[in-house]
Amino acid sequence: MATQANTVPLQPQPQGGSSSVGSFVRRNGLIVGLLAISLLILIILIVLAPTTFLSSNIYTALMVSVPLYGVIALPMTLLIIAKEIDLSFVSVMSIGMVGFLAVFNVFHNTLIAIAACLIVGALAGLLNGLLIVRFNIPSLIATIGTQFFFAGLALVLTNGSGGSLGDAQAASPFLNSILVGKLFGVIPAQAIWMLVVAIVMWFLLNRHRFGAHVYLIGDNYSSAKLMGININQRRVLLFVLLGVAAAFAGLLTSMNIGYYYPTAGQAYLLQTLAAVFLGGTPVFGGVGTVFGTFIGCYLIGVIEPATVAVGLTGFWTQLIYGLVIVVSVAMHAVLRRRLAN
Repeated sequence: MATQANTVPLQPQPQGGSSSVGSFVRRNGLIVGLLAISLLILIILIVLAPTTFLSSNIYTALMVSVPLYGVIALPMTLLIIAKEIDLSFVSVMSIGMVGFLAVFNVFHNTLIAIAACLIVGALAGLLNGLLIVRFNIPSLIATIGTQFFFAGLALVLTNGSGGSLGDAQAASPFLNSILVGKLFGVIPAQAIWMLVVAIVMWFLLNRHRFGAHVYLIGDNYSSAKLMGININQRRVLLFVLLGVAAAFAGLLTSMNIGYYYPTAGQAYLLQTLAAVFLGGTPVFGGVGTVFGTFIGCYLIGVIEPATVAVGLTGFWTQLIYGLVIVVSVAMHAVLRRRLAN
């Protein structure tokens, strides 16, 4: 007896791929919006200040300056997704360089000094993490305290004075070139480092179970605990990761100018936080993207040269940074309430 084959009715196929494009836009609305805003801002700046923004010099300068806080903003994204925050990074940038100089003065080896700098950053992050998870101190309060502690420690150890890095740069020109040189004589190494950090953070957040744990901890702490995730371990690791990134950013900053200033990191607090919030990572946790922060860093980076180029004084810069933070947080709060309803 013949059997009747089962048939599946054919579904009408979308014409012209419009449905798939619309689906992509809905899934990545924040990123598409950021890119659109970036393009709009660039067009406006080219119209208002063509001499500045049609020159390659401004973009080379941004590739040098933005990574100095961008390499911190990227791991900060993961920390804020987990509903934590670290404000001590500006001082970790300094204390890491204290470790660098101390070790270099003993061993006269730049590579060992760089390792010491990163280890000091990791220890600073570990201290932050342990304070928060062991004593159940809110990360905002704990890291405000350690910010002053690390800054004071750096001032005490250096007697408030900076130091030249000329000997360290001369001891290893190759390492200096890798850190702050130019690839093919054109692309600043700092931009390459920021790209490397972005790729690593993206992988951890989107292609590793660590990132899934980070999202779940920020979105639903109780569910993460019920699933058996070692929440405290993950939180401490996030602070250690940020500590290493902050120390590395301090190294790039100091090597770039060939001199260490104990207060050099203090200038990057607003830019870093503004870049993360503008990039779509709210303080409420559970949401955020590395790519959004990457775009946010360059949007923030363009503010200072743009204000000067259009004829405003540099005093406007901090006002705009603060406005970006307030507006971003307010928008996230409004969107969160609407989604909840």
